[in-house]
Amino acid sequence: ESVAELDDELLEKYLEGEAIDEGKIITMLHEGIREAKIFPVLLGSATHMVGINLLSDAISKYLPSPVERKSIEGLNPAGEKTERKPDGNEPLTAYIFKTISDPYAGKISIFRVFSGAINGDSTIYNSTKHAKEKLGHLHRLVGKKEFPYSPASTGDIAAVNKLKDASTGDTLTDEAHQMVIEAVELPPAVLSYAIEPKSRNDEDKMNPSLARIQEEDPTIHYRIDEETKEFLLSGTGQSHVEVVVNKLRDTYGVNVELKKPRVPYRETIKGKAKAEGKYIKQTGGRGQYGDAWLEVEALPRGGGFEFVNHIVGGVIPKNFIPSVEKGVIEAMKKGISAGYPVVDMKVTLFDGKYHPVDSSDIAFQIAGSMGFRKAMEDARPVILEPVMKMDITIPDECMGDVIGDVNSRRGKVSGVDSLNGSHVVKALIPMAEVLTYAPE
Repeated sequence: ESVAELDDELLEKYLEGEAIDEGKIITMLHEGIREAKIFPVLLGSATHMVGINLLSDAISKYLPSPVERKSIEGLNPAGEKTERKPDGNEPLTAYIFKTISDPYAGKISIFRVFSGAINGDSTIYNSTKHAKEKLGHLHRLVGKKEFPYSPASTGDIAAVNKLKDASTGDTLTDEAHQMVIEAVELPPAVLSYAIEPKSRNDEDKMNPSLARIQEEDPTIHYRIDEETKEFLLSGTGQSHVEVVVNKLRDTYGVNVELKKPRVPYRETIKGKAKAEGKYIKQTGGRGQYGDAWLEVEALPRGGGFEFVNHIVGGVIPKNFIPSVEKGVIEAMKKGISAGYPVVDMKVTLFDGKYHPVDSSDIAFQIAGSMGFRKAMEDARPVILEPVMKMDITIPDECMGDVIGDVNSRRGKVSGVDSLNGSHVVKALIPMAEVLTYAPE
């Protein structure tokens, strides 16, 4: 029926129940797929070897050949749109769509030739990275086996080992005919886990191993969290992260443990207080002396940190005032309530004393740190919990369950919008309650 709708004459025969020539059906099916009006779905199982021949026959009979495809579009060096026809006489245009990182063979780049031809043992231009690439032997991959293949012409898929700068999404061209094909938009990472190596040997191998895995799969991300000092691995879901961890173990021999990432809480104050930080140390020779009076008060949320110098009369020399500020900043890295960073606070230095011999930079740093901690204790310290702003798209029948789940996670529903037969629940939920929300 879908095929008949592509042609009025064919549709008329179909509706009248007349026999339709098989060759005509194949021709129209081929045309419908080429024009993206028909999308065939085939059933099969690689595990049970079912449907393999059916798939091969369908590819041969119905799918368009590369030269029947539309021109490929891209941008020239001036940023203007340009296109290349699927023709062997056109300038070379190839696109790297997959990278394999083999522990023994190194990086294998798999590319498709959209126009022109490419020969092994030659030099081409990476238009995306603006760099020349020296090609080795080209080959075709069949499972884990490699078969020499050169040249690769329009429509061919081939592979090459150990390109220096190339990665997935890069365009390979002649230097005289540069063009960049727009890279595929990758899905964002939505779930992060902390990973911890099980031994020192695993720790040494973890970073280079993850770098090679990321060459294959650009949707994974890893970093060290500056606040919690944890090594975070992010992916598109729980299964995705677990696959990466299994690959680390099985392919690269790196054993790591998955953990929920720590929640980056903050500390601040709700009041205002004054305190003295005095540091005196006598060791027989030259001692240490620093005395600073500080006042702390809260700033509006997002106000950050403000240090004010109200010293008058030279009770603390100007060269020691930055030392007090440095001590305060160091103390703010660990709050007094639970050791989390302190934010949104104004600190005023308004009085103090110094000794002409014993005072030093380090003494006033320690005095500033001591005064800050004492003042914070009296200024009603509180812990701030990060809250996630979430949009949850659900069908109508799940509305009650999802809102109930949001409430059970200490969340607050801020609104519900309709969207194409679904609903979008807007909610504010504490981060600690939604670290594994996506897989749950």
